[in-house]
Formats: sequence, C-alpha cells, structure tokens
Amino acid sequence: MKKLFVIGLVGLLACNNNTTPDNDPDLPPVAAGISEPQNISYTILSQHPHDTSAYTQGLELHQGKLYEGTGDYETSSLRITDWKTGAVNKLHAMGTEDIFGEGITIFKDKIYQLTWQNNVVYQYALHNIEKPLKTFTWPYEGWGITHDSSSIIVSDGSANLYFVDPETFKVKSTIAVRDNLGSVNYLNELEYVNGFVYANVYETDFIVKIDPESGHVVGKINLPGLLQANEVIPYRTNVLNGIAYDSSTKHFLITGKRWPKLFEIQLN
Repeated sequence: MKKLFVIGLVGLLACNNNTTPDNDPDLPPVAAGISEPQNISYTILSQHPHDTSAYTQGLELHQGKLYEGTGDYETSSLRITDWKTGAVNKLHAMGTEDIFGEGITIFKDKIYQLTWQNNVVYQYALHNIEKPLKTFTWPYEGWGITHDSSSIIVSDGSANLYFVDPETFKVKSTIAVRDNLGSVNYLNELEYVNGFVYANVYETDFIVKIDPESGHVVGKINLPGLLQANEVIPYRTNVLNGIAYDSSTKHFLITGKRWPKLFEIQLN
C-alpha cells in the first residue's frame, strides 16, 4: 500500500491493522471449487516519463488527461498530468503532517480522493481541483477506489471490496475477494474495466482481475522487473502501484510509487 519503507515495520503493521477482517460473519461464505486464476500475458507498447516525486496511490485517465492521487505525509496531492511527457499541469497539495492521500476515482464529473487513516474522503469538481466541494466520513482505512455504473468501489487493505453510495458514501454491500488458495488481502489501487475490477496487491508485482459479482479472482497479470535495476533509486523508488485504463485504445497505463516511468501495456 502506502507507507514509506522508511517507516518499515510500522507501515507493515498498519497494513494488517484493518477494522474489517475478511472473515466478517456478515460476508457470504467461501464458494467451493474456485478455479485457479488465468495467467494474463501482456505486451509493453511504450514507456513514458513519470514524476519521481509522485508517491502514486491512484491513477485515472479521463478525456485524455491523467489524474493522479499521491500519498506521503505533507506531500500528498491531487494532480493532473500529461501522461505522455510526465509534465504536471495542475497540482493541489492536500497533505499535512496528519493527512496521507490515497486512491482516486472520477464519477459523474466529480473526483473522489481517499485518505489512509484519516477516515475522510474528499470530493472535487472535475475542472477545479484546488478546493474540495465536500468531504465524507469513511469508517475504515482508505486504500484503493474505483466505480461501476452506480457505485463507488473501495478497498481498505483487507480482502474486502465495499460498494458505496456516491451521494452519501455509505456502504451498500461488501464482497470478500478470494482465489483458489483463499482470501486475497492487501487489495490496493483499483480500476474497473468492462465488468471486472483490477487491483494491485500491495508489495507484490502482480495485478488481480476480480469478478465483482462473486469476488473470485479470475486472472492475474504478473509484472516483475518492469523497472530495470539502473532505473531504481535506492531507498526511494517504491512498489508497483497505479492502474489507469484508456477505453479508446483498450490499453492500460501502469506505474509505481516514485517510479521514473509510466508503462503503456496491452493485455494479450
């Protein structure tokens, strides 16, 4: 997820300190006979610069512009960038010593931005990111966020996906994500594409493809070694995190926390 490696064990413990474990008795029981996820191959089409000051928490491509939410205390931000050049065109600094920004999504011309442990969600007008329109209370940790046609979908670092009313940010339903081996925890940055939720799994090099109806993981994209050794900045470059989808080309944009590159890939 989010925490700096400098934080070390504290950050790891925070990842496990979720208030809604995936064994919640209100969740549906585990379905027997879940198939092993399909391995989804990909082709790298192009590589583009990415701002290495961006501790990436969320990516969203909208009308040709890349919206990015970044984390880290005091330097958390919401920004609009030119994804082909890496230039930051607009930046709203929203971090403080207490605020840690998280994932973002755009729903009906509103931008929603989570915070990690502040229990606050910020809503911005699409064309004015300088000041939030309103805030919502969120009772869990904020990790990743996306949406389908009617609901905001949120992850909190557990195996849960929450389907939320966009007007009130109240939870409408919850589903636990599982594969053939059991619960899939640490679901982080999310992207909803053609009826499926794609999720980074924190501190791994893979993205899972989730059927939101059943919660089953139906596919896995393994992305080891996207960055070459000489592109990694010691003690600074962090984990894979960031999924955006270009519906016009059917390509994905993939990056990580403080990565120097943004990758355009095509799933095979």
